[in-house]
Amino acid sequence: MIAVLIAMLIFGLIHSIFAGRAIKTAFQRRLGERAFHGLYRIVYNGVTVITLIPIALLIVFAETRQVWRFDLRWELPLMILQGIGLVGLVISLLQIDLGRFLGTAQLTAYLSGAPLPLPPEPLQTSGLFAIVRHPLYLFSLLTIWPVTTMTDTYLGFCVGATLYFVIGSWYEERRLIGAFGDDYRAYQRRVPWMIPFLTSSQKRDKAGQNAN
Repeated sequence: MIAVLIAMLIFGLIHSIFAGRAIKTAFQRRLGERAFHGLYRIVYNGVTVITLIPIALLIVFAETRQVWRFDLRWELPLMILQGIGLVGLVISLLQIDLGRFLGTAQLTAYLSGAPLPLPPEPLQTSGLFAIVRHPLYLFSLLTIWPVTTMTDTYLGFCVGATLYFVIGSWYEERRLIGAFGDDYRAYQRRVPWMIPFLTSSQKRDKAGQNAN
């Protein structure tokens, strides 16, 4: 478990470095404005995939011990939860600009000589984004956690992934506030973070009731 958590920490650090302004600026200065807008996203995703490989190898091949195991009566409910997670994840991906998310849209524009950067994306607030602000993270967690047998290595991965999604969502919200300003702040007040049906105003109301 510790080895997987360390690997997840290294993954998160590398991911944060490549998402940071310093390395983006260095990439832009070295290769130019057009190359930055056309190539950076796909390079970023490539690094993400490469740094996930050691984690996957640890989960598959490292010596493990069982942490918990549910009996067979829980198998169907857990499979249903995983199914909801997978369906929600696919729908969430279809709601965004998948080519831009993967970096293939930018790469295609770069290779074809089309204008770069691509036009700004609109703020997505409909569909699953009207239920929670981070459906990709929510449904990813619903996909990875519901298992009948939990090993220590896989638990390390689940804990690391959960922390990664929580911390990543905070950084993403800062970026979205910078991009959309008051529109995103209004969306934050209206739509829950990652727990459906629990908005910031509801949390404040509950805190006030508890204080009374």
